Amino acid sequence: QVQLLESGGGLVQAGGSLRLSCAASGRRFSSYAMAWFRQAPGKDREFVAAISRGSSNRHYSDSVKGRFTMSRDNAKNTVYLQMNSLKPEDTAVYYCAAKYDSGGDYGVGYDSWGQGTQVTVSS
Repeated sequence: QVQLLESGGGLVQAGGSLRLSCAASGRRFSSYAMAWFRQAPGKDREFVAAISRGSSNRHYSDSVKGRFTMSRDNAKNTVYLQMNSLKPEDTAVYYCAAKYDSGGDYGVGYDSWGQGTQVTVSS
């Protein structure tokens, strides 16, 4: 497993932008698929975005497609989530997750999780 630390959350007005970062420990970062999930109050955790180890595959939920962009820098052991055109319904705790990248479904199977960072979008 790998240790993950998210940062970059905060309070923003609707229509604004934020960039989340997730720093990972360990020397095998480039072997991991990475993802972002989020959990709003009273709701289940949901998939937001994922990226394969070499960035060749990226996946987004329908609710964020076209507004959010996930990227990674393997030299810095870091992934990012650029969030534009934020909406109040994007308000949630955002979690970074990792798993060894063996292909398949990038929406499930993550076994390392960060503590989360709060994103609040005001209307």
